[in-house]
Parts: sequence; C-alpha cells; structure tokens
Amino acid sequence: MRRKDTSDGVSRLAQSRLAPSRMRPADVLRVAFSGLRTRPLRAVLSALGIAVGIAAMVTVVGISASSQEQVNRQLRELGTGLLTVSPGTSFRGGEPKLPENSVGMVARIDRVQAVSAIGAVEDAAVYRNEAIDANRTNALAVYAADTALLDTVSGTVAAGRWLDAALAEYPAVVLGSDAAMLLGISRTDGSVDVWLGGHWFTVVGVLDPVPLAPELDMSVLVGWPVATELLGFDGAPTTVYELSAEDDVADVRGLLPATVNPSNPEEVAVSRPSDALAAQAAVDETLTTLLLALGAVALLVGGIGVANTMVIAVLERRSEVGLRRALGATRPHIRRQFLGESILLAGLGGVGGAALGGVVTAVFAASREWQFALPVWVLGGAAGATVVVGALAGVYPAARAARMPPTAALSAA
Repeated sequence: MRRKDTSDGVSRLAQSRLAPSRMRPADVLRVAFSGLRTRPLRAVLSALGIAVGIAAMVTVVGISASSQEQVNRQLRELGTGLLTVSPGTSFRGGEPKLPENSVGMVARIDRVQAVSAIGAVEDAAVYRNEAIDANRTNALAVYAADTALLDTVSGTVAAGRWLDAALAEYPAVVLGSDAAMLLGISRTDGSVDVWLGGHWFTVVGVLDPVPLAPELDMSVLVGWPVATELLGFDGAPTTVYELSAEDDVADVRGLLPATVNPSNPEEVAVSRPSDALAAQAAVDETLTTLLLALGAVALLVGGIGVANTMVIAVLERRSEVGLRRALGATRPHIRRQFLGESILLAGLGGVGGAALGGVVTAVFAASREWQFALPVWVLGGAAGATVVVGALAGVYPAARAARMPPTAALSAA
C-alpha cells in the first residue's frame, strides 16, 4: 500500500514538473501594479505624458463635435430654405442695382413663403451724439428695412420691439447685436436717441445675433418710408431675402435671377446662407484633423517617456529579475510582468487624460452655451491608443528583462 502511494506521489510530482507554469491575467495585473507602486512619483510623471496626449485628442474631438452639433442644431431650427438675392457683376460697366420692385416680383413666385429686403442708406452714419468725430463710424451700416424682415430671416428681438408699419413712418431705429454693443446701448425704453444722418432717431429695439443674415449684426435698421423721407434713400434694395420650403429651394433659386431682373439676369447673384454654416463646419473638421495630429505627437512623446521609464526600471531591478528567475519564474513570466507594467502605466495616463479632456470639453461647451457632445468612439479610441502605446513602449524593456540570465542579474546586483 505504501509502495502504491509513493509511486502515485512521484507520478504527480513528475507531472507538476512537466506542466508549464502559467500567470493568470489577475496575477500579471497584481505584479505589474506592485512594480509601479514601488516608484509612485516616477510612475505619475510618466503617465502624465500619456495623459496630456489623450486629453488633447479628446478635447479636440469633443469641442469639434460640440461645435458641429451646434451648427446642425442651428440649421435644424432655422432651416435651409433661405436664399439671398443681391446685385451681381455687370459686364456693361458700373455697379448693378436691384430693381425697386424686386420684393413684389419675387413674391409672385408660387413656392415663395416669405420675402423681404434691406436697402443700404448711402452717406448716413450713426453716432451717440452730434459732437462725435464724423470719421468714427465704427463701421456700422445703415439700412432701410422691410417690416417682414425678421420673420423671413428667422431673427429675434433681444430687447424692445421690431419695426412695424407705424414705427416705420417715424425716426426709430433697431440695432443689430454688435451695433448695440459698439454704441454702448442696452436700453430700449424710448429714452435713448442716436444721431443718424443729421437727425435724432429713437432706439426702440436690439436684435439677437442672426446666424443666417450676419450682416444685420453690425447694422442700424430704420423704416423704409422714413429712410426715403429723411435720409435720401433711393428705394433700391441691396439684399432681398426669400424663404421657401427646403424641397423647393433649388427650383426657386433657378427662377430668381430672371424674375428679379428679366432683362439682365446675369446681374443678379443668388446665395444660400446655410451653405456658409455648412462650410464653417467643414473648416472646423479640417482644423480638427490638424489638432488631432498635434495630439498624436504629444501621445508619441508620452509613449517615449513610458519606454524610457521602463528601460530604467529594468536596469534598476536586475536583482529582482534575478531573484524571480532563481525562484522559478520563466522568461515569459518576466516578459509579461514588465509588459503589463508598461500597459498599466499608459492605461492610467489614458484614463486620466480622457477624464481631463471630457471636463475641458464640458466647460468649454457650457461657456459657449453649446450642447455637450462627446462621441463614445473617442473614449474607446483613447483606451485603444493607450494600450497600443503601452504595449509598444514596453516591448523592448520586457524582452531585455526576459533575456537577463538569473546569475548575471544577481551578480550585477
């Protein structure tokens, strides 16, 4: 009976010696974390390089996505059915003008939902009072405005009121958002006047920014009749705004030149303001690509820092490697240990960088009153990038540690 037990023990011992030793993922993680914990300051500084690169990439993508979402939201709210008609290029010399009856002619098109216009008032500037130097115009433009303008361009009033049929007959003005800021005017209770074209005009309203008609932001708007009576306005519109359904925009756009100026349609230019917003989003995407490249460079620098840290760690821990090899650790064990440390180090930097980038994006979006938009793939990409960087940075140090003979490592210590 004892002989049988002895033979079974020898058999199990032989099997245990023949079976390869394995390190479970939990063991690799524990050993890797223990290695980093012995030198916390160095680990934090190395992870910081990765964190900066990941934070830069997450912030760039997050801000770009939030900006694009803001543009898309504006387009959804404002629509893309607005067209602007303005004088084009004349081949006969001189500056072409739109006919005075342009608004009425455009309104006859069946698929037109709304139409209005503004007309530049020449040789008219606006000041807070008559004592201001005539050269200090602040680059503000004075326009005669149709009463249907705000409804056509989807504009809103920030303070006061808009021009109606009654106010358009009297010296009253509505200021664009930037014009009001430059003039230092915020009150619209009828107690503030401006000196315009040699006459006093009462400020009755201030507009919010108009995304589809940004030229209105730097403008001073007066009624069409009073501009003709007091300011010498010739009645010719400078810009005609036409609104139609999005499905009809292409057809209406083709009809506008010949409708506005049947004899010389080539002297009429038609544009779509929403295209400018879409172009802005395209420019933002190009800038995002450039900034992502800069973030990738920062990530590469961080990866080099991790590799440098791991190489130094291998040199400093030769005694540890020799002792582990002497106690039975195989080369794959040592390789996994240092490779795990490198990936864990980069991963900690990646998590910190992703969190920092998300916070910066949220703060920036809130400061601009944008909707926070951070794609999920960004976080997944950040995690994948840190794993790849950590693995590449740890390949050489891990291989060098694994090739180290136990006797040489112990004697070097």
